[in-house]
Amino acid sequence: MHPGACEIVRARSCRGFSAAEQRKRPLSVMNLAAGTFSPPSLKDFFPPALLFEGTPFELDRLMLIRIVVATLLALFFAMALRNPQVVPRGVQNVAEVFLDFVRIHIAEEILGKTQGRRFFPLIATIFFLVLGLNLTGVIPFLNISSNARIGMPIVLAALAYIVFNYVGISKYGFFRYVKASIVVPGVPKALHILLIPIEFVSTFVLRPFTLTVRLMVAMLAGHIMLVLFFSATWWFFTATGPGAPELWLRPFGLASLIGGVAFTFFELLVMFLQAYIFAMLTCVYIDLALHAEEH
Repeated sequence: MHPGACEIVRARSCRGFSAAEQRKRPLSVMNLAAGTFSPPSLKDFFPPALLFEGTPFELDRLMLIRIVVATLLALFFAMALRNPQVVPRGVQNVAEVFLDFVRIHIAEEILGKTQGRRFFPLIATIFFLVLGLNLTGVIPFLNISSNARIGMPIVLAALAYIVFNYVGISKYGFFRYVKASIVVPGVPKALHILLIPIEFVSTFVLRPFTLTVRLMVAMLAGHIMLVLFFSATWWFFTATGPGAPELWLRPFGLASLIGGVAFTFFELLVMFLQAYIFAMLTCVYIDLALHAEEH
């Protein structure tokens, strides 16, 4: 686009507001209806406190979502399995289908039947908690995944980190486990100078880091994309005032709406895959710790 045209577009979209005010304006229905369009920002992930403001127990919208989702998941499985029948029916049948998927296709697939059943409660907790918190990103009136903020991914990654290291240390002892995890057998001794630091960082630093960042970034990016699609739809269709789009641009709202719906289904797939990958990698790390001297 010609530089002069860019200036005209910029001036029209910012008319009536200073540059500082434009940067401060959040992406909202009211702003869009007024004919202004501001991109989403990280403020979406740090909403104001709703309860206990100014105390160590301060709760904002995302924290309440975490509490509600965790409570609903616990209640669902408690009610479904409170009186299990040999031939499951109704809610029990649904719960067992979900649990069997995690047990058979994640825990036992990687850890084997014995160790898979041993760590199944941990793997199931991680899988369903990640999935439940991810799904809030597409639930009306919630519209954001609290996993897009780093707190919960860190907690879950720390849980996985503590468990797989505890498993390895319990089996081999601390020093033997660390040595088995960072010393690569069968390579020239001179290469250990290079390989030991790499293996140490890979095993004890990058594993929890990648678990955390992968989940957080996927949910953060998904939320931003959905906001862009549907806020653009609203703006194209309903915005009025000096900053509103030209009449011939209005049909682009339909394209934005179709793109938003399509991306919502794609995001559902990503939400499931992120839960699956988190649980699967936790199993892989536990298995590596259990067999630290065998690889």
